[in-house]
Amino acid sequence: MPTEQALAVFTRRVWDEGAKCYRDLPWRNIDDPYQVLVSEVMLQQTQVNRVLGYWGPFCSLFPTLDALAAADSASVLERWQGLGYNRRALALKRCAEACASQYAGLLPQKPDELLALPGIGPCTAAGITAFAYRKPAVYIETNVRAVFIHEFFPQEGRVADKDIAPLVEATCSRQDPRGWYYALLDYGAHLKQQVANPTRRSAHYTRQSAFEGSRRQKRAELLRLVLASPGIDAESLYHLLERDEAHAGRGGLARGDFESLVADMLKEGFFTEQEGAFFA
Repeated sequence: MPTEQALAVFTRRVWDEGAKCYRDLPWRNIDDPYQVLVSEVMLQQTQVNRVLGYWGPFCSLFPTLDALAAADSASVLERWQGLGYNRRALALKRCAEACASQYAGLLPQKPDELLALPGIGPCTAAGITAFAYRKPAVYIETNVRAVFIHEFFPQEGRVADKDIAPLVEATCSRQDPRGWYYALLDYGAHLKQQVANPTRRSAHYTRQSAFEGSRRQKRAELLRLVLASPGIDAESLYHLLERDEAHAGRGGLARGDFESLVADMLKEGFFTEQEGAFFA
């Protein structure tokens, strides 16, 4: 662990650099835990600029946890279209349903209760704790990693979160954890533009696989087709997806691959099958 003086110098630098790079984002400085939750889920594996076009409309259409819990899955998935990683939308809805049934439509404050909810992992729970409830938490996401790796592990590779976590905990402001993490996030985003991305030296860094032609892309297209044509039958759905694959220059679509995709998406709850017809 660095000396107290080194930690003090670091915290001063983060506050200063964070102030210079501050981003006035619409989900900041709000006390509604639900809206913070939506922002944290949307920002997982997704750039800020993309989330800017989704967060406000989503929160307007589903303004509370109870409203999201009562909505049908198709409406939630339709609003999520284009944001990617559709599993997050279903997990968010299931989280809302759990809060509606267990916590009177409120998001709990205890970390263990947050972590027990669908779709909420340690990072999201810590984000809610710091940003909505303004309590200290160990919040480690990609921009936070970038700062700590750049400042404390300048020559090391494969830096694990377990090595970063004590530093995150030691430096988190007890008076203003929300502001502290805003400063870290903005400094980290700035660092990535100025130096070689420090997060590539994280033990948890993985390069995202290409979306074009991937199974993820086919899943997204299947969902779009079912949302656009509720009640579509398997044969029609297969031929539409096969047509789209051919038009994109990716060749045909094996029937076995199609059946595997459909089986996975039925199992995961993206759509249902009723008498041979699919509904989201």
